[in-house]
Amino acid sequence: TIGALVLGSTDPEQFWRDFRQGLRELGHVEGQNIRFEFRSAQGQADRLPELAAELVRLKVDVIVTWFTPPTQAAKQATHEIPIVMADTGDPIGTGLVASLPRPGGNVTGIASVSAELAGKSVQLIRDMLPSARRVTALANATDPFSKPFLEQIKLGGEATGTTINPVRIGGNEELEAAFAAMEKDRPDAVIVQPSLPSKRAAELALKQRVPAVSVPRWFAEEGGLMSYSPRYADLFHKAAVYVDKILKGAHPADLPVEQPTRFELVINMKTAKALGLAIPETFVLRADEVIE
Repeated sequence: TIGALVLGSTDPEQFWRDFRQGLRELGHVEGQNIRFEFRSAQGQADRLPELAAELVRLKVDVIVTWFTPPTQAAKQATHEIPIVMADTGDPIGTGLVASLPRPGGNVTGIASVSAELAGKSVQLIRDMLPSARRVTALANATDPFSKPFLEQIKLGGEATGTTINPVRIGGNEELEAAFAAMEKDRPDAVIVQPSLPSKRAAELALKQRVPAVSVPRWFAEEGGLMSYSPRYADLFHKAAVYVDKILKGAHPADLPVEQPTRFELVINMKTAKALGLAIPETFVLRADEVIE
């Protein structure tokens, strides 16, 4: 039995689809030789500990997590059951693993580089909108990954001469309030932390006519202006490979943590038109995908 634990502020559909497909290709078929126990906190981080405890009570063979808070909740719930991270920020800094080559303990998988990509997105905003000098960074206060996320964006701001205004979001009401405040004090662009509700953030940004970018590609698919991310299909397939090895007897402590190596830039031109933005042709040519 494979347990899965997600925060659920972002629709887990793509993770779930690609992960199960990866397992099928490795010979693990739902209903034949494996069962799934899927748990989502529906965006409420405080529900994660009880959901993790539930998976432990069910004695699942391995727990797959997506984002930092679910991984922490799983690790606090068990030191025995193997945990595979599908995409978790700063696993060394948050104490989830001892090191990437030798994780030790019961956690391994894929370490996110989202903080670095968020930092790089400041440069991408300036390349796309040269006049953008004030950028608001919306961070998820309930996610410890918000610290490196904001640090990297600050570095990106210093490198490009861009003023960064960090705003920590503690829940859905605060997300609404942060965008409402932009009526009076409008930034040139917004960067959204991936573990915040991305679809709602994209809608609110469009409503306030503020260009918004984030790391995951579904942010652009859901109406955000731009995303710059690892190729998630690769990560979720890779998570399936870790689970396969563990089910065949490998120990997480001995499986090195990996990092993404392939990335993609997605631009939503429909959103650009709605915002009345003229995006330089040279920038559009750099995109791996353009949504018309």
